[in-house]
Amino acid sequence: MTVTVFEALKWASSFLNEHKRDENAGEIYLRHLLDCSRSQLLAEQRAEVPRGIWEEFQEGVRKHADGVPIQHIIGFEEFYSRSFKVNEHVLIPRPETEELIYYGLEKMKLLFAKGLSLKAADIGTGSGAIAVTLKLESSDWPLEVLAVDISEEALSVANENSQRLGAEIECYQGDLLQPLIEKDLKLDLMLSNPPYIPLTDRLSLSDVVVDHEPQLALFGGEDGYDLYKRFMLQLPLVMNDMFLIGFEVGAGQGETVADMLRETFPDAKTEVVMDINGKDRMVFCCSE
Repeated sequence: MTVTVFEALKWASSFLNEHKRDENAGEIYLRHLLDCSRSQLLAEQRAEVPRGIWEEFQEGVRKHADGVPIQHIIGFEEFYSRSFKVNEHVLIPRPETEELIYYGLEKMKLLFAKGLSLKAADIGTGSGAIAVTLKLESSDWPLEVLAVDISEEALSVANENSQRLGAEIECYQGDLLQPLIEKDLKLDLMLSNPPYIPLTDRLSLSDVVVDHEPQLALFGGEDGYDLYKRFMLQLPLVMNDMFLIGFEVGAGQGETVADMLRETFPDAKTEVVMDINGKDRMVFCCSE
């Protein structure tokens, strides 16, 4: 039996729709198997899908219908135009985190002179998406980037991504900023996408997320603020006099986290930044 690209996509869309999964996952997976761009795939809709790939495609689509993230089936996720390895030990990078890095870099340009040697940290690095991207996108500064995670398995993934993508970062295993405090390290920049989902939201999350992504990277206590509260105790111990802090937050959490930072750094400038969808997804605090 021969199947065209059009027929394969139509089958996957219908099958995933029946199982209440994202219909676009089929297209993403077929592009991966055929190693082509979206425009190439759509231009070759009448082309036949090789039998081996068709069989592999069906198997992967069925796995996704059963709840396995398509990123885990592929083994990678695109982030800031780069492919990052992901697995069950790390959070799958989201587009909102790309905005955290983008705005972080824009604010660095305003705060730090070009060419200044800076030390930055990504706390709760997971796949290393923030740390690696920050290193590769900060050509204006000689930037030393530290990546911290409590999970050794996550740090292994971050190390692999940094080496494969050619980004020199230093990895530290430990809880939040504790490894840096113990070594008396000081930071100019700190970015973090900490766990911020309230435990009360657990039942409303997709099983694709709850059953396959690390709980440590998802939930921030009963109200979602546990990690931010702990950050406020540690940040004054590691930030230099001139500093920039950037957090990703859950929608609706912006002002609460901003108030925490205002109380911790009363002489600094703190602001909530909306994402592309108009949601309060980022909070930045910088020295004046």
